[in-house]
Amino acid sequence: MHIHLIGVCGTGMGALAGLLRASGHRVSGSDTAFYPPMGDALLRWGVETREGFDAAHLSPRPDLVIVGNVCRPNNVEARAAIDAGMPYRSLPGALRELYLSRARSFVVTGTHGKTTTSALLSYLLDRCGLQPGFLIGGLPVDFDHSFQAPGSDAQDAPFVVEGDEYDSAFFEKYAKFLQYEPQVATINAIEHDHIDIYPDMESYLDAFRRFVALLPDDGLLMFNAADTHAAQLARTAGCRALGFALSADGGNHVAADVIATPRGYDDGMQRFDLDFAGQHLDGLSLPLSGAHNLRNALAALGMAHAGAGVPLPQLADALADFGGVRRRQELRGTPAGVRVYDDFAHHPTAVAETLDGLRARHPDGKLIAIFEPRSATASRNLHQDIYPAAFDSADVVLLSPVGRPEIADDERLDVAAIAERIAERGPRAEAQPSVDAIVDRIQTLAGPGDTVVAMSNGAFGGIYDKLLGALA
Repeated sequence: MHIHLIGVCGTGMGALAGLLRASGHRVSGSDTAFYPPMGDALLRWGVETREGFDAAHLSPRPDLVIVGNVCRPNNVEARAAIDAGMPYRSLPGALRELYLSRARSFVVTGTHGKTTTSALLSYLLDRCGLQPGFLIGGLPVDFDHSFQAPGSDAQDAPFVVEGDEYDSAFFEKYAKFLQYEPQVATINAIEHDHIDIYPDMESYLDAFRRFVALLPDDGLLMFNAADTHAAQLARTAGCRALGFALSADGGNHVAADVIATPRGYDDGMQRFDLDFAGQHLDGLSLPLSGAHNLRNALAALGMAHAGAGVPLPQLADALADFGGVRRRQELRGTPAGVRVYDDFAHHPTAVAETLDGLRARHPDGKLIAIFEPRSATASRNLHQDIYPAAFDSADVVLLSPVGRPEIADDERLDVAAIAERIAERGPRAEAQPSVDAIVDRIQTLAGPGDTVVAMSNGAFGGIYDKLLGALA
């Protein structure tokens, strides 16, 4: 089949293009430009690239056109495909039709932790011999790509997908995960996000309600029992629902079926004991830091054990060798004895959890946090009063300008005001005018044994390589 993707350089669309090529399809794709790393990857995978958007890119006529979320209703190429009567789908629609409808769909949802949990689940299933297919939003260290075709054509072959709640396409203004035909699912913590799509918490929660209603009677829902919204949603499920929590989660863990009891850190590993619906295992090891990652691990273990039948001892053995996900507490290097981490955190809760985890993992030396507000939500003043407390675990905080300067002044996050509030709470905080200014400042602040973490959901102006070079 010849499949053409419009807007192919996006993270999800590019991964789908690679998945389609791995499945034997002829794949072409168009976009405004083909910058590395995605542009290079598409060529390496054998995708035919066509620069710009033009109706001529649809000749010869493809068997299927996939329209990316980046396309607006007036996109000339998308419009030409639709008006000519060509078969077209959104990304989630194509994924459902070509893969999920013939697989056992494992869908990971929630405001936080989707990529890490999806990558860990894919790794566990693969390591334990199930040869899953997967499509996730980050690059797992244990795989060459962020996608994999399932190793079996059987109807129940597992396929792991990161369940994004963002909308699908201009012709499908509803959450992507509503098309993923979930059979095994998880709901991590839920907080209001994507305010450009969901104006209030009720509209955001409604998307998850609709998702839970899709689970079949013989399905499985793992849910964060310590999160009020996730627990309430789980009560509406018509299938088996298992709650997971930490023993430190107060009274919430009492109602949980899957409980982790943290045992501290040893040689960079987070140790914990596990109670899973009557089974008990001592001394599990997780090579990720932070309570949030321990909850991510519980979700993945639950989906693999209760949803795919993999024995717990086998999963526990595999867990210790998980390589993680790029841009999720990824250690980029240790120039001059300074640990430099790259992290995707941008929501206040994610920022706090990332910093708490790194502080626990590296209790000695200064913890220096660098933050760029870049997402549609982070760039707005929606969390103006919440951000300051998110940086409490840091010793020093450097804030960059808002990554979306087009946002109106009365809606934009006030970075300078946040820096002042952070300083009032204890950490040293500065609002810096640019990435280069931040790098210069780090050279004067960081020394051997310190930890620097740069947090953004974008490229952050290449700050990671600049930091490594400057500190070296």
